[in-house]
Amino acid sequence: MRKPYTKRPPTVLTIAGMDSGGGAGVAADLKTFAALGVHGACAITAVTAQSTVAVEAVYPLPPEAVKAQIGAVVSDLGCQAAKTGMLATEAIMEAVYLAVTEHRLKNLVVDPVMVATSGGILLEPGAKEAYRKTLIPVARVVTPNVPEAEALLERRLRRLEDLGPAARELAHQWDVHPEAVVITGGHLIEKGEATDVLYERRSDRVHYLLGPALDTRTTHGSGCVFSAALAAYLAQGKTLFAAVTAAKEFATQAIRGGLALGRGCGPVNPMWNLLQEEGES
Repeated sequence: MRKPYTKRPPTVLTIAGMDSGGGAGVAADLKTFAALGVHGACAITAVTAQSTVAVEAVYPLPPEAVKAQIGAVVSDLGCQAAKTGMLATEAIMEAVYLAVTEHRLKNLVVDPVMVATSGGILLEPGAKEAYRKTLIPVARVVTPNVPEAEALLERRLRRLEDLGPAARELAHQWDVHPEAVVITGGHLIEKGEATDVLYERRSDRVHYLLGPALDTRTTHGSGCVFSAALAAYLAQGKTLFAAVTAAKEFATQAIRGGLALGRGCGPVNPMWNLLQEEGES
């Protein structure tokens, strides 16, 4: 008789929006979790009518529904790490903050999503300040891309050398957290490299993580996959530096193996190691 399957992988929670095109948000996060061998749970913050071309509509859920989803997951399955993505409104952000503090969620990765790859706005006007007041101060890691870092700092970041001081400044706007800031460099290509910049608060060190700038349009969901992979690796017990470097490599492979779907920026492929090109065995 076959023995029951009793493996207990870490549970990682994504708190994000649902992309109807399946390329970003909760869809991308859950695929990433599955690919990395952790159990993915979700608290959906909003439903979008979205494609590779545009975000046609956003339907936020009631804040109490978001908070209830988080409580249901954590009270039963536990939570070794969590990440936030699209939060849509200030009220939802406040509800997520209350749930994070109430349940003392650890290894929180905050991806301050504001705009979709297609250019659609995913955060209501005025909610940007709520990031500063609620979730960033309780995050372990914050992962803005260059435009998001510019929005949080309210200034332009034009060169790679601007990103290290910017990451340090972001981290030190609060007393204790975040422990680290990663500014992903896909929007600021220099010398054929997409360089992510990691600032670690404890050691006061800036790390420049080099990676190839891939000539591809399959970038939809890349920030979601990076932050989801980072949360998964933290849940598995990797050090912060090891988790960030592994997440960058995973996201790079997901972009490289992206899917030629849709009329806009195609979705990245978190299952790149499982889905092979036709003709490969």
